[in-house]
Amino acid sequence: MRNYSDPQYKDWRKKIYARDKHSCQWPGCNKRKSLQAHHILKWSEFPGLRFHIDNGITLCRTHHESIKNNEEAYINFFNQLILKGKQK
Repeated sequence: MRNYSDPQYKDWRKKIYARDKHSCQWPGCNKRKSLQAHHILKWSEFPGLRFHIDNGITLCRTHHESIKNNEEAYINFFNQLILKGKQK
């Protein structure tokens, strides 16, 4: 079970938000409120990547909810967004 008050988790989330300039990374969205840090590769299935910065992306609540139960379909999409952001 995830502990949202774990200092390591909080630090990971802060790093994700900072890298993503505190805005939703969904193309065309850029919302700055109701942000959530999404694990690209599932928390439960990839314990070694839980706190790796490249395994997270900032999404607004709306977009995070929109991918629920279909997260695997978005792995490459999110990885491409992160790679594109690093090239800027």
